[in-house]
Amino acid sequence: MAAPVKEAQTFAALAMPVKLVLGLMIGGIIALVYYFALHTPLVDEVDQADGMHQQLQRQFSEAEERKNEYLRVRAELDGRAAIDRQNKRVLPERAEIPAFLQDLNRLAELSGLRLELVEPRPDEVDAQYVKIPVSLAFSGRYHQVAKFFFNVSQLDRAISMENVRLTEPTLVGEEISVKVAVLATTYRRPNATETSAATPAAPGAPATPPAPGAP
Repeated sequence: MAAPVKEAQTFAALAMPVKLVLGLMIGGIIALVYYFALHTPLVDEVDQADGMHQQLQRQFSEAEERKNEYLRVRAELDGRAAIDRQNKRVLPERAEIPAFLQDLNRLAELSGLRLELVEPRPDEVDAQYVKIPVSLAFSGRYHQVAKFFFNVSQLDRAISMENVRLTEPTLVGEEISVKVAVLATTYRRPNATETSAATPAAPGAPATPPAPGAP
């Protein structure tokens, strides 16, 4: 127990300048140990974290750009798909004759007309479309005929009413009833074989079918 007391007495007996020097040396050693053992690894970790943060920010920015581009392309594709669906309703790929005739018959009944003839005619192939004509004959009053033509114009698919002939006007009460003969023509897209075999349209001929319900 006497030795430690002696060492303490020996350090205490040192002059103040020596004590300050020893204190500074011990403090410097502690600072060096802290710097190399603790501070330097922490600085490296902070630098690595900062580099990773910047990399993640770049990746996030690139992901945002790709997302915005995807949304733009998706919106454009959706718009084109909607237009294509509308075009296919106006100009379908198949003739769909039963549906076409059913529409004509339904609209004639809604208009109060009496159908007397529904006769499909041979298709007429053009470079841009195929005409599907149907001869119709019906009778009714003027306002019923006008209502029928209006209802046909509201259908999605392109239909033209050609060669309209009104005959045999008859007074029915206070209105005139007539007989109507008309060529109702709808259209479809030609297939590859029909397109290659089609004759080019004459100068001045329309390149596309009329709008739905056009006369």
